[in-house]
Amino acid sequence: MSGRILTLQRQARELGRLRTGYSVPNEDPNKRPRAVRSQTWIISSHAEHYVQAAAEVWGGTVEKWQPQGNGAAQWRVITEANSLDAILPPGDPLSQAYELWTKGGAQRRCDGMTESLSDQPCFCRQQWGDAFWERAPKDAACKITTRLNVILPEMPDIGAWRVETHSYYSANEMAAAVDVLKGSIGDQALIPVRLRIEQRTRVANGQTKHFPVVAVELRGGTAGQVLAGSVQTVAIGGGQAPEEGQAAIGGAEACPRRAVGGPVCGGLPSPARAAKTFAEFKVIWDEAGRAGIAPTEAQNAEMTAIGKRLKASAEQTKPATAEAPAVPAPRAAEAADADLLWSQIVQLSPWPMSELTARFAREMGGVAPDAASEAELDVFLQRLRAGDFKEPAAAAAAPSLDQPPF
Repeated sequence: MSGRILTLQRQARELGRLRTGYSVPNEDPNKRPRAVRSQTWIISSHAEHYVQAAAEVWGGTVEKWQPQGNGAAQWRVITEANSLDAILPPGDPLSQAYELWTKGGAQRRCDGMTESLSDQPCFCRQQWGDAFWERAPKDAACKITTRLNVILPEMPDIGAWRVETHSYYSANEMAAAVDVLKGSIGDQALIPVRLRIEQRTRVANGQTKHFPVVAVELRGGTAGQVLAGSVQTVAIGGGQAPEEGQAAIGGAEACPRRAVGGPVCGGLPSPARAAKTFAEFKVIWDEAGRAGIAPTEAQNAEMTAIGKRLKASAEQTKPATAEAPAVPAPRAAEAADADLLWSQIVQLSPWPMSELTARFAREMGGVAPDAASEAELDVFLQRLRAGDFKEPAAAAAAPSLDQPPF
């Protein structure tokens, strides 16, 4: 039986970086390049095909890029997205330190009390006091540095993408978010999150400053579910039965027959095929949405067919009453088609659900989506496909689970 080196640290290969800014040449050639903050995510990598894949998902133009210093040339794309869906890997994906770098590499790395490279007390604290990051001259003190490794489920290959920020607010808030999620859900869980660049404003000493902060948000759950330990995550380990409140990664054949109210296993189609009623199918769909599971185009088509079949079966088996005739109303078929049209609109929409609803009403003369006819929904869908609106639709985005396609 093969063995492992017990003292060797294991870590995922770094595929690239997620950045919130870039640099441009300074007007004064004697000065270093000027930093520019980005409203959207910048993705860079040594591998061009990774960056090409990112551009297909989040937009932008791929370009060759030379980082500052003497490093090898890389590729980057300034995307059109200010938020990215990601997964926190097992263990502790966050590292933080006060650091000072020169052309010769890292000169100081400190936890705020002890400088680890020299094993001496914190130099900056001795020089400028507890709030040294505010009192020290510019670029004199060590920079607060936060690094977060995440998995991007929409990107090829298996590995880590590194977010690095020097923001004081990001350092505080990212650490708090990771600690709460890992402490409540579990250290070995794969946790679906969303990384968002949030624009903030701060007024200090009579000056107004605008700056970006990296926010780590939970996908597929609420704060109450996290604190109760019932949020849906992605379990680790092929071939194992998923734990309560978790969804497993694996093939459909590895999943047992799902009981109503049990966890969604192996994605969407397998448990959906086993659903006997429309109500059971709806529970599976809603649970998958809360877990952040996004179907492929083929899976979405299959789920649509299953949902419409079970819904039609439920309509046909309704008992007749004096007030309600046994024959379904003529509007039923049109309603099913309207639901399908609305599902396609949601998939193509570049806006959040609340903004999409408001935009629909504004463009369609005040008609709300739930009151719109099939013809009105089709008109809006065709305009969305034709790009009549200013905001670009997310062409390569995964189908949405905000609304069921039935």
